[in-house]
Amino acid sequence: PMLIPLFLSLAAAPASDTLTLVKAIELGRARTVAAVVARLGSQVAQARVSQRRADLLPNVAGSASLTRQTLNLDEFGIPVAKGVTDPFSLFNFRVRVQQTVFDPAAFSRLAATRDSVAAAGFDATVAGTVAGATAGFAFLRALSADETVAARQADSTLAARLLEQARQLNQAGITAAIDVTRSEGNAATGRAQLAVARNQRDRARLDLVRALDFPADTVLTLATDFGTTATDLPADRELPAFGLAHRGDLMAERQRLIVMERGRQAIRAENLPSVSASGAMTESGRETGALKSTWVAQLGVAIPILDGWRRQFRSREQGLRIEAQALRVKDLEHEIDIQVRQATLDVASAAEQVTLAADRQRLAEREMTQAEERFQAGVAGSIETTTAQSGLVAARDAVIQARVGLSVARVGLYRALGILEQLR
Repeated sequence: PMLIPLFLSLAAAPASDTLTLVKAIELGRARTVAAVVARLGSQVAQARVSQRRADLLPNVAGSASLTRQTLNLDEFGIPVAKGVTDPFSLFNFRVRVQQTVFDPAAFSRLAATRDSVAAAGFDATVAGTVAGATAGFAFLRALSADETVAARQADSTLAARLLEQARQLNQAGITAAIDVTRSEGNAATGRAQLAVARNQRDRARLDLVRALDFPADTVLTLATDFGTTATDLPADRELPAFGLAHRGDLMAERQRLIVMERGRQAIRAENLPSVSASGAMTESGRETGALKSTWVAQLGVAIPILDGWRRQFRSREQGLRIEAQALRVKDLEHEIDIQVRQATLDVASAAEQVTLAADRQRLAEREMTQAEERFQAGVAGSIETTTAQSGLVAARDAVIQARVGLSVARVGLYRALGILEQLR
């Protein structure tokens, strides 16, 4: 129930709002089905705690009955009472109370269930992180597709201008007809690439809408900034330890190990005595106006002696499960260490690629300008402009991919560190 207001408020968010990378991650964490289901799973685990706690709370039961019967007095062997009685009615009202006084196994099971709630909470956090990262990557792909469409439009405009120049120079007798043909081919290629880019953009936007769990016809306005502002993080050499301290999946696995150890404690505690108290009060009689009360109180001690060594074998089985879980925890710690180190390398490499791609585009634009000037002056043919144009197309794509790669690497680093929600 606590999730419904949040879900409705996010669902009602106007589509005209500009969607940023951070907002896409937040929406993915909050409203995708996997994240919501995981949070509901955490609430289910919390409900199990109440069920386990009920084993330690008073158990009260009541009953009422009306019996119509006869009795064969001969079966009681009472000399003065013989024969079968006339039919008579018997009213019976009974209240019974039972309370566990001491049960170490029940206390251990309750503690294990509480620990499982913490594990379920970490699982919900992990599911939200995965959903947020998926939405963030979908946003970056959609924004990359938008940038690619803009680049292809610029390429198409350049190709159209070069074609017009080629025609003018051909009419003036400065260039050959083959230059016009090459320019026409380049213009056609540019239009085809633009059509492909638009199709990929539309598909990427549908993927983003699906990742955010919006209706398929939702129109989103994307922010034009790929990057995220830098936030304070520990030094690179300290990042692996930082990730080990903040990863929700590792916390969940460690918590499951604690739950298993609690479970083994509960099994062992079944060998200890347990104490319970109970009592009952009964009102009975042949008429409601003549009921008489009786009561009983009992304090009992149950001492386990032998159950075919079933408890011992269960404890041994649980011990093996604990060993397996400890191995999983150790393996996950190693995996997280590697993931954080790889993500750190990816961010450094992606930042370098952005710088190199920007230099490449600057040089490609200069080459394009010089080739166009030579073409207009009639000292070079369309081969130079075609080559320069191809280089500019590749350079623009490289810049887009480098910027996307840097944002993806940053999202990956924050995800590897377990602090995706802190990305700004």
